[in-house]
Amino acid sequence: MGLFPHCVLLLLVSTFTVGLDVQSGSKPIGQSVFVKRFNIEKKAAKIVKRSLPAWLSASPNHQIRRRSTEQGDSCKALEGHDTKLAQNTHRYTFNDLSGSVSLAWVGDGTGVILALTTFQVPFFMIRLGQSKLYRSENYGKSFQDVTDLIRNTFIRSEYGIAIGPENSGKVILTGEVSGGNGSRIFVSDDFGKTFTNRVLPFIPLMQISYSPDDSNVLMVLSNNNELWLSEDFGSNWRKLHSMVCLVKWGGKNTIYFTASLNGSCIDRGMLELRKTTDYGKTIKSVASKIYSFGLGGRFLFASVMTGKGTLRMIHVSVDQGETWNMAQLPPVGHEQFYSILAANDDMVFMHVDEPGDTGFGTIYVSDDRGTVYSKSLDRHLYTATGGDTDFTNVTSLRGVFITSVLAEDNSVQSVVSFDRGGEWIPLRKPANSKCDATAKDPNKCSLYIHAAYSTAMNLNVPMVPLTEPNAVGLILAHGSVGYSISVMRPDVYVSDDGGYTWIKALNGPHHYAILDSGGLLVAVEHSPNQPVNTIKFSTDEGQCWGVYNFTDDPIYFTGLASEPGARSMNVSIWGYRDSILSQYWVSITIDFRDLLTRDCDDNDYVQWLAHSDDISDPNDGCMLGYKEEFQRLRKDSVCWNGRNYQVNTKTNSCLCTLDDFLCDFGYYRQENSSECVEQPDLQGKVLEFCLHGREEQLQTSGYRKIPGDKCTGGETPKRTEIDLSKRCVSDLVGPELLVDRHSSKSVPIVATVMIIIVLSIAVGVVFVKKYVCGGRFLVHRYSVLQQHIEENGADGMDDPLEANHTENGKIEFHDDSDEDLLE
Repeated sequence: MGLFPHCVLLLLVSTFTVGLDVQSGSKPIGQSVFVKRFNIEKKAAKIVKRSLPAWLSASPNHQIRRRSTEQGDSCKALEGHDTKLAQNTHRYTFNDLSGSVSLAWVGDGTGVILALTTFQVPFFMIRLGQSKLYRSENYGKSFQDVTDLIRNTFIRSEYGIAIGPENSGKVILTGEVSGGNGSRIFVSDDFGKTFTNRVLPFIPLMQISYSPDDSNVLMVLSNNNELWLSEDFGSNWRKLHSMVCLVKWGGKNTIYFTASLNGSCIDRGMLELRKTTDYGKTIKSVASKIYSFGLGGRFLFASVMTGKGTLRMIHVSVDQGETWNMAQLPPVGHEQFYSILAANDDMVFMHVDEPGDTGFGTIYVSDDRGTVYSKSLDRHLYTATGGDTDFTNVTSLRGVFITSVLAEDNSVQSVVSFDRGGEWIPLRKPANSKCDATAKDPNKCSLYIHAAYSTAMNLNVPMVPLTEPNAVGLILAHGSVGYSISVMRPDVYVSDDGGYTWIKALNGPHHYAILDSGGLLVAVEHSPNQPVNTIKFSTDEGQCWGVYNFTDDPIYFTGLASEPGARSMNVSIWGYRDSILSQYWVSITIDFRDLLTRDCDDNDYVQWLAHSDDISDPNDGCMLGYKEEFQRLRKDSVCWNGRNYQVNTKTNSCLCTLDDFLCDFGYYRQENSSECVEQPDLQGKVLEFCLHGREEQLQTSGYRKIPGDKCTGGETPKRTEIDLSKRCVSDLVGPELLVDRHSSKSVPIVATVMIIIVLSIAVGVVFVKKYVCGGRFLVHRYSVLQQHIEENGADGMDDPLEANHTENGKIEFHDDSDEDLLE
């Protein structure tokens, strides 16, 4: 068994780029939000109140509970399921000894799955391998061997399958020619029924990518850094540019790329950022001295070398690079990095790495221009080496984010924000769980969520947190309950209200999936060294679980696969059987449709007010300026939402309160308070920043509205930006520095301006070191995790599942690929 390579499941779907790593910085700002456990003052008190169990609510008119029966009645609904599920269980055995399997869903609701198996071994200076292609038209219930369609060509396992956007039916398989000295592609525009062979004039360095505006237009970098483009779905290719280091699609047929002027991408601080809006017919340089760049929402970011040692600064453009502004962020050195954790058209979450090998940094949130930033969270966990962060966008409820911080004692702890980074607090302890041995007080502890960092550390955590936009409020995650994240055996926890309250759903680590828009959850126990034969399922969001034995001959489990979008009722269990003479792949697909015997009707739904704790309060449920009331399935209703289910939402605007505002530039929140006060070292100082080439003075009472907040009237703190009529420079992004048109002929004045700029940068560096980065010290990163092992007498952890897949095609805000992680 140990000699058989584990499966690699790649669930590929069309996604958009939202989480990109960028590096650089600019002027420092001096706000702080201190994370303190059990902060129950003012705004945080409201959040804690919302997260209290229903029986602790002070109001008798608490929000409508979606459970209308006792738990036992709901659990009885799962009885007698074996016969129905047995009749809808489909097993397929692959006569294939390959070491990996890549899965790709082609289209939405088509039932088409492509399974590519790959076997390869290195032999001297070349790789020997083979690939087989299988196709299913019924969600994996059966497969057909279609390897002849690709002429038995070896398809690359690392980026061999590229699925077209939307429901285009387009597929590209990237293969190699004999001897590994060339490449070819097989293209299909009929959902993989037929393929056409095309030889490439280059060897791809990356996966071929589709234009988001036209799936016939393809782009790729070659292994010698040439940028190639095809406008006819790969039939003909033309070279757009040589020595391209990084390339990304923008909107409206725009391509951005960095080009090296000296023939090498190693010296990244001397790159030029260029763009084309007509597929390479014309190319324009939009910035110089670039370290790297990134896209997020409507923002274009450039990491620019300052010319002062190794410092870099972030510049932002909202007009495709035509004009730039310096982001009001601390500069970073060569050992640091920036990372866009999340971005949309309203705002940006930016991580700024701390100097030294600390493993943490600071999260800043931007205004709607991406220029002025407020400090949101200190000591944010983010490894510099592996690019691992626990930052999770909870897509099932607006405004919710979960991440981890590295506490002063080096323990890793989870925090949650319900208002786009305005406040961060610990997650509440689930009512049905006990504090573990790490808790300093057995009656006071929190829930801590395992995410990307835990998987990178090879802890016994097979999956990161899972949410889906059409499964309102639902979160599945591995966690532990104590003082900090524990390396001991994690359990599965479920929240049905976006992270306010949690229940312990399953003992031990599991693989899990969301089906039928949250109406059905499925899970398989993570047991890498023992074969499995059971799957667990829940129709009430994890409170009651049925167990189904899907085979009498257990398999070594390698992955749980379901169609992206959480609308399907089919789930496939992948694994292999191991005998003395042979080992072979097995796929077991279970259709749960007949388990839910009827379609849901109006009586199966109730109204649910998000972010609610007391519906008798007129401001109850107000978050980011408005209320959202959802029509959600009753927990005790065992029925089918259906593939066409749409989230039904009613919204109402709210009056503005201080909850709708972040601390402004130059202000911070003191511990145990939601009030924004002036940074002591900036009291009496003039707050200025460069915007659109003009120096702006900020006059503020300490608050600025959260980007995207839709509140009206009510409390409106004063805030004014005054144009000082002084020319300023968005430093070094253009081929030439901007010069004030009234003094362009005056050399002494220009020299004076340059001296002032240099002195300002020097003062800024000192300020950052003293007030933003000062007082920190080098730590043995996450040493508390190892201490927990020693304290509990554990001698190690189970080996993690050697699988690499994107759970259910979930769109991740953070992308830590080699291409986008910029250190």
